[in-house]
Amino acid sequence: MPELPFKRISIIGLGYIGLPTAAMFASRKVEVVGVDVNQKAVDTINRGEVHIVEPDLDLVVRAVMKEGYLRATTVPEPAEAFLIAVPTPFKGENHEPDLSFIEAAVRAIAPVLEAGNLVILESTSPVGATEAMAGWLAEARRDLSFPQDAGEASDIRVAHCPERVLPGKVMQELITNDRVIGGMTPACSQAAARLYRTFVTGDCVVASGPRVAEMAKLTENSFRDVNIAFANELSLICDALSMDVWELIRLANRHPRVNVLQPGPGVGGHCIAVDPWFIVSSAPEQAQLIRKAREVNDGKPGWVIKKVRAAIGAHLMDNPGRTAREVTLAVYGLAFKPDIDDLRESPALAIARELAANHAGPLMVVEPNIATLPDGLGGAQHVGAVEAQEIADLHLVLVGHSGFRDITITGRPVIDAVGVIAAQTQP
Repeated sequence: MPELPFKRISIIGLGYIGLPTAAMFASRKVEVVGVDVNQKAVDTINRGEVHIVEPDLDLVVRAVMKEGYLRATTVPEPAEAFLIAVPTPFKGENHEPDLSFIEAAVRAIAPVLEAGNLVILESTSPVGATEAMAGWLAEARRDLSFPQDAGEASDIRVAHCPERVLPGKVMQELITNDRVIGGMTPACSQAAARLYRTFVTGDCVVASGPRVAEMAKLTENSFRDVNIAFANELSLICDALSMDVWELIRLANRHPRVNVLQPGPGVGGHCIAVDPWFIVSSAPEQAQLIRKAREVNDGKPGWVIKKVRAAIGAHLMDNPGRTAREVTLAVYGLAFKPDIDDLRESPALAIARELAANHAGPLMVVEPNIATLPDGLGGAQHVGAVEAQEIADLHLVLVGHSGFRDITITGRPVIDAVGVIAAQTQP
């Protein structure tokens, strides 16, 4: 007899992954209880609104809230399956993984667990995090059995299934992308695969265990990080040799087997800027190339700052009698990638904060995807692109937002870290 579908699911963490995932299950007429510690986010969702920018998400949330398939709360409730989608940041300066958010989520759901439940860790995590999660659950609920001790006969199924979506396309890729599933036992994997098939049209690929599934996600983003580091290093080399890196890459990519990525001000986001360090922390002696790529990308914001300081100095030399206090600087973009509002690990935001702290003159920030500027930008003014173009003495383009491709700046210095202005002059 086929197993019955899941009727009630709980998503722990209603951020950039948790909320779209909750909305997707709810759109398939599954009752979803979303849990988040942020009361403001909970209230926003319960009004049928969203607190993040993601195409089509607001439409789906509004519909499933109206139909009664989704609601949010700050306190976990019983469910048949629990998906944990909370942050996994660093702690300290050595990029040591911080699993405290996962542990807090686990201990929050432990009191409402029942035999037969499925617990899935979706958070991108260092190798061994799923097993640690199972250990915390077992410690909190000694009346239940878990896979690490009871194997296939465990009361609770535990698995890892990392998200693999691109911000800006989350609602599509949640459905169409393959999912890698690493259960602690075959029964755990089967239960997780059955859950995701509720809406996933891509393949649900079962790994040999949670550690391989964890490493698969880290590998995917480390591969991208290494390739971005190559492009960023090329930009440093071209600058030193007085070459146009955008022209160079355009020419090199005419080779049928070459596809050099585009450089930028660094690497940001909740995955690519973080995940490689999880591999380094697990195998520090072996992960030499991965570490170096991270160092190249982490060093790019500092290089951009030096370019800005040099440009300000040159501007003052060309305008005797002026001081740095009279130089208005415009920064275009704070998000970690184009056309989203996500500022997590954003090199553009790090650069803007450094300039806000150390530039003596006015600072204008153009970021069309957020309503208010984040903390750490001092007296910076949030303005539109047209105003910045008209007023600023020096222009720094850090994100390739679609709207920035119409920017035209003549007669004033431009530092274009993403090739938006350079693209306007391509033959």
